[in-house]
Amino acid sequence: MRVVVAGGAGFLGSHLCDRLLDDGEEVVCVDNYLTGRKNNIEHLLGRPGFELLEQDVSEQMTVPGTVDAILEFASPASPLDYARYPIETLKAGSHGTLHALDLARSKGARFLLASTSEVYGDPLVHPQEESYWGHVNPIGPRSMYDEAKRFAEALTTAYRNRHGIDTAIIRIFNTYGPRMRTDDGRAIPAFVSQALRGEPVTVAGDGLQTRSVCYVDDLVEGIVRMLRSGLPGPVNLGNPHEMSIIDTARLVVELIGADVPIKFIPRPGDDPMVRRPDITLARRQLDWEPVIDVRDGLLRTIEWFASELGAGPVPGAAAGAAVAPVA
Repeated sequence: MRVVVAGGAGFLGSHLCDRLLDDGEEVVCVDNYLTGRKNNIEHLLGRPGFELLEQDVSEQMTVPGTVDAILEFASPASPLDYARYPIETLKAGSHGTLHALDLARSKGARFLLASTSEVYGDPLVHPQEESYWGHVNPIGPRSMYDEAKRFAEALTTAYRNRHGIDTAIIRIFNTYGPRMRTDDGRAIPAFVSQALRGEPVTVAGDGLQTRSVCYVDDLVEGIVRMLRSGLPGPVNLGNPHEMSIIDTARLVVELIGADVPIKFIPRPGDDPMVRRPDITLARRQLDWEPVIDVRDGLLRTIEWFASELGAGPVPGAAAGAAVAPVA
């Protein structure tokens, strides 16, 4: 297939480009580098089957030639990013999705929307299954991302129903791994970067809020299976194993072997208290579930961040140092 990956220079998009090329597909990476980074895909430049187009999908999406599939991953995806770029985030979910759907319609291509667990907001149902409509503040500090993705799902569904486009929707839960930015603002990049620098690890609130973290390779496997399945979704993709934020911070500090305290900071507004996917549909329809243990995934992530930050060998990765005290 010839596959367009919108947002292909981002964290998830770049891993998708790698995987699709390894599977023998041709890949067209589209990005404007608002939050994506060119060095995420520099290793692919010149590789047979890889093309790079610098475009803002909110303004246009023009891809010459045949296209078999379009993966719409073009959006800021962390609270820090979408607070910094609120209008751009809303335009990515609305105009960007519209342009990608129009391209899919004109090319007769399968369209896959990267939606998010954020459509569930601060959920009143736990764990979250796809039939749950969510509990979202439409004017809150996370609304630009939450509502952009909810609109994108509605638009994708309308194009499927009105124009007969072969569409798919996945709802991605918290994902981590190499190529996340050190200034990403999400919990794991913050914890790893702080511990590697010897700084206090900052936990929002009391740290008892939970997340379900999935290593990027597991998520990419689920995305590829969804792409090739013909299913419309929505389908949750994430790790059903739930961890508190404080336990995640302690595990990162332990694996790094850092002698740093954990410091509590104010909790952001509308920060969800719980977040865990029901992946029954993914198991049944895609024969998919995560297989990479969180310790193994974190060690791979820590190794990459250490190289990125020039931190050298990570002593705790092999020795399993004691957990740092809470301050």
